[in-house]
Amino acid sequence: MTNTVESLSGVVERITFHNLDNGYSVLKVLVPAQREVFTVVGTISSVVAGEYIEARGTWINDRTHGMQFKADELKTTPPHTSEGIVKYLGSGLIKGIGPTYAKRIVEVFGDRTLEVIDKSPTFLSEVKGIGPQRLELIRRSWQEQHGVRDIMVFLQSYGIGTARAVRIYKQYGENAIEMVKGNPYRLTTDIWGIGFKTADDLAMRLGLPLDSPLRARAAVRFVLQDLSSNGNVGYPEAGVVEETIRLTGIDATIIQEAIETGRQEDELVRDSAPAEASREAANWLYLKPLFLAETGVARAIRSLAKGQHPLPQIDVPAALGWVQTKMGLELAESQREAIEAATKESVLVITGGPGVGKTTIVRGIIEVFAAKRQRVELAAPTGRAAKRLSESTGRPARTIHRLLEFDAAIGGFRRDRDHQLDADLLVIDEASMLDIVLMNQLLRAVPHGCCVIFVGDVDQLPSVGPGAVLKDLIDSQVIRVVRLKHIFRQASASYIVQAAHAINAGHEPESAPNASGDFFFVEADTPEAIADKLIEMVQKRIPSRFQLDPLRDVQILSPMNKSELGVHTLNQRLQAVLNPSGSNDKQVERFGRTYRVGDKVIQSRNNYQREVFNGDIGRITLIDPVEQELRVDFDGKIVPYEFGEIDELSLAYVCSIHKSQGSEYPAVVIPLHTQHYVMLQRNLLYTAVTRGKKLVVIVGSRKALSIAVQKQDTAFRYTLLRHRLRTAPDDTPKEAR
Repeated sequence: MTNTVESLSGVVERITFHNLDNGYSVLKVLVPAQREVFTVVGTISSVVAGEYIEARGTWINDRTHGMQFKADELKTTPPHTSEGIVKYLGSGLIKGIGPTYAKRIVEVFGDRTLEVIDKSPTFLSEVKGIGPQRLELIRRSWQEQHGVRDIMVFLQSYGIGTARAVRIYKQYGENAIEMVKGNPYRLTTDIWGIGFKTADDLAMRLGLPLDSPLRARAAVRFVLQDLSSNGNVGYPEAGVVEETIRLTGIDATIIQEAIETGRQEDELVRDSAPAEASREAANWLYLKPLFLAETGVARAIRSLAKGQHPLPQIDVPAALGWVQTKMGLELAESQREAIEAATKESVLVITGGPGVGKTTIVRGIIEVFAAKRQRVELAAPTGRAAKRLSESTGRPARTIHRLLEFDAAIGGFRRDRDHQLDADLLVIDEASMLDIVLMNQLLRAVPHGCCVIFVGDVDQLPSVGPGAVLKDLIDSQVIRVVRLKHIFRQASASYIVQAAHAINAGHEPESAPNASGDFFFVEADTPEAIADKLIEMVQKRIPSRFQLDPLRDVQILSPMNKSELGVHTLNQRLQAVLNPSGSNDKQVERFGRTYRVGDKVIQSRNNYQREVFNGDIGRITLIDPVEQELRVDFDGKIVPYEFGEIDELSLAYVCSIHKSQGSEYPAVVIPLHTQHYVMLQRNLLYTAVTRGKKLVVIVGSRKALSIAVQKQDTAFRYTLLRHRLRTAPDDTPKEAR
């Protein structure tokens, strides 16, 4: 065997490795002429066991893997022998056909099988076990595979990974290639997971000019979307132009023209921001939906605050005495103030840290309204927060999405301005998580004459989505706010509560003095030492000492996604320890990640069709290579994912602190190091510590802890909600009315 270019052809026996992002593959190929299996490495968009492969390349002697055929060109064709077709169909390529049905079908149709499936699939009903439902599944899957393969080849020919091909095909169907060629930037808005850089690279390869108006508009939209992902609702127009120039190099005049086109076509809104509401007086740009959400929230809050309160005139002192008797406790002065405010104010904010009695207040308010036969609704932004609210009040509580009755058939909420909630009292817990869009959807469904109470801890991190809704409500001073500061005696016995309030005051928290405590700081200076201690703690020490399950009860919360102590790296290490590959043989690799049955996973985007939302955590219960489906148990709800859609999931042995908002875990472990410097801030650490119910452990350096408690959150979010709440109800520019 020499290093000269040669040809090799044979049948793919096994796919050792195939990277869906770049097509790099390691294949075991049976060469019939020599009756020997060889290793072939190369790049190919799609390959299935049983296919016939033709390769051109050279033989190399790899130090680790021995002799291999390194292919510069790889082409595949469908198998033409019965044996090859059985392997091909049995590989999981077509939904509804596994190894068993592959054999049955080939026994009936022999080497004509693929022609029958392609041109006369109804004949498959002659095969035992294939009824109308399975037949339709096979027919649709076969058709989809053809479309997806064409897209894969097209994308790879322009240097784009093929991992998104299935999603692109489902969005555009048979016209996918034509539509992508016409405007590759549409991928950024139509296909989840494809950003501007990917679409821009494709556009350049397709020959679109660097100063194309399509490119300029897409770049402006991307900049505004990127800014909103960092919490901004709008942004100064000069800053948007500057950032777009930096991103693309396009002349400012062309960008300004793109902005005007976006305004004319109802994508963008320009509004003026007064100096007192921002860092400077300037024109701001908004994506249209965010502008409408911000103005909608302001008008709704002002309107509700002026509305008539649903309760009849009541004797407040007598009502407070009755609440104390019914609940069997003595209310503190701040709690009495909050309940009294709830009997008079149509919109109310109750805020405070852990242990200050927020739950008691909510129960007391509910008792007063229920005694007067008022209709009560309780909700929270996440499923875990809603479950906790229900447990603490003894009444049903729902997520805001369920409260508003999202319907996948109409792609929206059934509860809106025309079909409002049947409620006299609406309590929203964990209100710090509310972003401007969800808040607007919620308020659209609140009827006049309903009392709305927002309960939350304003010192926690702001929402993941755009806006700083709870903070703006408080800072606007247009609605009543009750701040709770008194820590009750029972709560003060918890070192978690003490640690949280110490952090919030800018002081380093102290560990519990003995092993029976619930808060500990474990010092370790290097990233390696922190990671090793953390893994030992989760795997052995916490389960042994506290009888907590490392998967069900313990959650690791990291300040960052990247870095040695970030979410991604630690998840790989924890998966290897808590759910190693040898523990089961069911796993699937997609989008650069490996998923196994038993893995703890987190949903990374709102998916209204499945009714799972960003931050929901579950466990993988099934991986089916025949149906190409993975199933996840989210607190008793089983949700299916096709293999091409599991980029919506990430491993969740470790989560970011931002993703943990609204959740509570029996035990929380937090790695802390100066490599997290850009994220080390007081409200981040405070949020992480307040997620723990029975145990919180910080593993890290004393220096990182000191930085985190001393550094106030300096991130500024561009939002005009506070200003709009203070102005006239309708301050909408004419262009957006």
